[in-house]
Amino acid sequence: MARETALDLRTRLQEWIPKLVLAPSVAVMLVFVYGFILFTAFLSFTDSKILPSYGLVGWHNYWRLFQLPTWSLAIENLAIFAALYIVICSVIGLTLAILLDQKIRGEGMLRPIYLYPMALSFIVTGTAWKWLLDPGIGLEHTLHLWGWTSFHFAWIKESDFAIYTVVIAAVWQTSGFVMAMFLAGLRGIDNEILKAAQMDGASNWNLYRRIIIPQLRPAFLSAFVILSHLAVKSYDLVVALTGGGPGRATELPATFMYSYTFTRNEMGVGAASAVIMLMTIAAIMVPYLYAELKEPK
Repeated sequence: MARETALDLRTRLQEWIPKLVLAPSVAVMLVFVYGFILFTAFLSFTDSKILPSYGLVGWHNYWRLFQLPTWSLAIENLAIFAALYIVICSVIGLTLAILLDQKIRGEGMLRPIYLYPMALSFIVTGTAWKWLLDPGIGLEHTLHLWGWTSFHFAWIKESDFAIYTVVIAAVWQTSGFVMAMFLAGLRGIDNEILKAAQMDGASNWNLYRRIIIPQLRPAFLSAFVILSHLAVKSYDLVVALTGGGPGRATELPATFMYSYTFTRNEMGVGAASAVIMLMTIAAIMVPYLYAELKEPK
């Protein structure tokens, strides 16, 4: 009887100890993540200015948000940035993955080189590319010192092209990570299918176009979700690289939210923009999670 009681107590402890260990972190996450998300959503319906306020104004902040030219510019810049960022990262990542999948020499050395930028913070990446692209101290200045005085590359100072410098820096940092995702997908394809296609006379082009790339659909979907999420919440890269300028040329929703919340003392409008960003990310993530978690019929 005593032995059965001891075994029962041990079983209960085995069940409860993991829950007790995880409880503090779960509680912290509920309060400081989901709690503050709900609080931000509440603030978006209030007349909050420099400090939180509890006077409800309904949808006024959202109506005002979409009347602001700066918000419209931020959305336009996000569309340009996200489209180029996702497409270029996917193309470069897939190309590098295909090259590494050929079992080339030095693969073990090349993979860390491609992945290294992802280990850096966006602040470091933005600062480094700012130094490189600044015509006064960077690439243009160096080539002028070498005698190529006709070379000019001042996109970072030009309103029409500054957003593309953000794309360049972001692509440089993330392409290696996308490459790793595609490479994992390529290594997971059944070689028997490829050998059968080659025996049937399929060329390398048709092999990739009709068999390999279609089987990378999960990798493409994962890359799209991750890159979209990074694009929507891009803040530190823009701040370090261009500061949102010149003027407002590289303003994105994340920089708009920070500016209106903490600089212009329009916390209600800033909270409304944050909720819109959250809804955008949710619109991307929820269908993906549903597709991943849905049990096959």
